Amino acid sequence: MSVTWQRWVLVGVIGLMGCRTTGTAVREDGKKPRQELQFDPVEVTADLDLEKLNDEELFAGGTSAFAAEDFKQAARYFGRLVDFHPESRHRREALYNAGLAHQRLKEWEEAYHRFSELADAEKGTGDALDAAFRVAETQYHLERYDDAAKVLATLANRQDVPVGRRMEARVQQGVCELEAGHSEQAEGTLRKAVSDYEALSDKDEVEDYFPAQAHFFMGEIYRLHYEDVKLDPARGTDKLAEDLNYKAELLLSAQGHYLRSIRVGNGYWATAAGAQIGAMYENLYDHMVHTQAPPELNAEEAQVYRQELRKKIRVLLTKSINIYERTLEAAERIGSQNAFVDKTRESLRKVRELLLADADAEGDAPPPPEPDTAPKPHS
Repeated sequence: MSVTWQRWVLVGVIGLMGCRTTGTAVREDGKKPRQELQFDPVEVTADLDLEKLNDEELFAGGTSAFAAEDFKQAARYFGRLVDFHPESRHRREALYNAGLAHQRLKEWEEAYHRFSELADAEKGTGDALDAAFRVAETQYHLERYDDAAKVLATLANRQDVPVGRRMEARVQQGVCELEAGHSEQAEGTLRKAVSDYEALSDKDEVEDYFPAQAHFFMGEIYRLHYEDVKLDPARGTDKLAEDLNYKAELLLSAQGHYLRSIRVGNGYWATAAGAQIGAMYENLYDHMVHTQAPPELNAEEAQVYRQELRKKIRVLLTKSINIYERTLEAAERIGSQNAFVDKTRESLRKVRELLLADADAEGDAPPPPEPDTAPKPHS
């Protein structure tokens, strides 16, 4: 009897027992009272449509449903085989496919339980190895980031795993660490992934998706640091200038990592990186325009301050427009269509309107675009 089967039987028994107790009853012989228990009735239902099928029929039905992308049915058939036919020769494959079906349905907890029975992050090969990666993915979606990072670290450190899969594990480990709020740890992990990739003599051993993702999330780390810096004019002009310079330095650091992501040449992450660069310039412009003048300036000085500041930082909008346009051109060229492309298109429209409105308010023509020196995303 398998562990899964034992678990199912135990749950059935516990479910029948219920959980309500009543008072104490006195025994007729006057001896020590005994505890009398009463339980709420529980209705137990079975999948009658599948109950009559053997494991071969269940496996065939699940395979057919999965091929037809009817993942709900596939999960039913494969799950029934796994739970009720522990000795079937198809059980391991059905277990993996049940996890996949739940994953396609975004039923992450159910997928986790199926994959976790099969997974072996330390020594597994074949389905056991693939299932370990799937376990980490389901934990990520369940926001169990530390648990996911631990599984991925184990996979990344296995020298018997192909280098491409180790790279995948290392990068995803860094992403999970960042999601868990461990930015320093995440930066170290991602830097190691990038360093390992750069040291490869044959970079074709690794899909460009993963080094591009590593650079992108390095950019995300610095973008988050950038967002943590608040511009507070109440602290005085010197402090405001210091914070502004630091914020700009963090923007440039983030931009550098995003540009490295673009240079790797993966279409998805290049589009994402371009969108983030444009958004950061737009964000910095917004911060600077809406930051009040330092309190030590009188009314006339504050007015001059705002006018000069607006003229100097309007170039940030043109930078943002330039990058958004290049990102959309590249996305169109490689046929990329994802959430970052939609976000970039909407941001470009908004920033163009903002630049025109800003120029009209000042009575100036918009400044000409700066020469484009950033590398363009390519397929």
